[in-house]
Amino acid sequence: METMTQGHNLTLPVYILQISYDDVGEGNIPVIFLHGYPFDKSMWQGQLDFLQKTHRLIAIDIRGFGESTDEESYLSMDTFGNDLMQFMDKLGLEKAIICGLSMGGYIALNVVKRFPEKFKALILCDTQCIADTPEAKTKRFKTIGSIDVNGVEDFNEGFIKNIFHQNSLTDKKEVVEELRTVVYANSKHIIKQGLVALAERNETCSTLGDIKMPTLILCGREDKVTPLEQSEFMHETIKGSVLHVIDDAGHVSNLEQPEVFNKHLLDFLNGL
Repeated sequence: METMTQGHNLTLPVYILQISYDDVGEGNIPVIFLHGYPFDKSMWQGQLDFLQKTHRLIAIDIRGFGESTDEESYLSMDTFGNDLMQFMDKLGLEKAIICGLSMGGYIALNVVKRFPEKFKALILCDTQCIADTPEAKTKRFKTIGSIDVNGVEDFNEGFIKNIFHQNSLTDKKEVVEELRTVVYANSKHIIKQGLVALAERNETCSTLGDIKMPTLILCGREDKVTPLEQSEFMHETIKGSVLHVIDDAGHVSNLEQPEVFNKHLLDFLNGL
């Protein structure tokens, strides 16, 4: 099928909403990038710039985030996954390589489990296959209660501090500020609904053994949100997967160490 218009901030109707996305570069099988919570597709700009000469790349604003606004729906990983399949269908994409960071990785694992035939390869960045423990779930719902009472600022600031490597907070202030702007662009409703979706996600660890496609796993060595041992576990369980640990990076390794991240990405894509 002919590719549709290419560029930035395109929109496509998916179910009840308009999905906003970037579509750049050329290639038969695109790489689809799924951002983490509570970010948007702009977090992948460094990867799009680097890879677009050699690959077709699509970065999506997940429902409720960025320009794909949705203030009505109950959000869940299944909903996000269904959106992605409908999106691929509308664009006429038979197959894609899927790359997700954090929550984007949860969605990638969700769709690879349900629709393995639609994906040629899997890239998991700073993510994990476990569900929330009862304690973690309780903590998220407490956070939602506190956002109701006090607003989002405490949550947003705590979150930003937690996701970056200590050095990034002092040496990469511009990167931190850009991401802070993205986080603050979310409505209070979406911050809370996203927490519900995270709290209620199902584990995907039990299906990792079924993954037969080439898989790349990337993780910041100091990731406090989805710690390295989670990536190591996925690597051990997904046969033939490749794991690269990125030094001097926390939970957003693609933003903190883009050169290293991009090199691993390119090597993997070239090897397919």
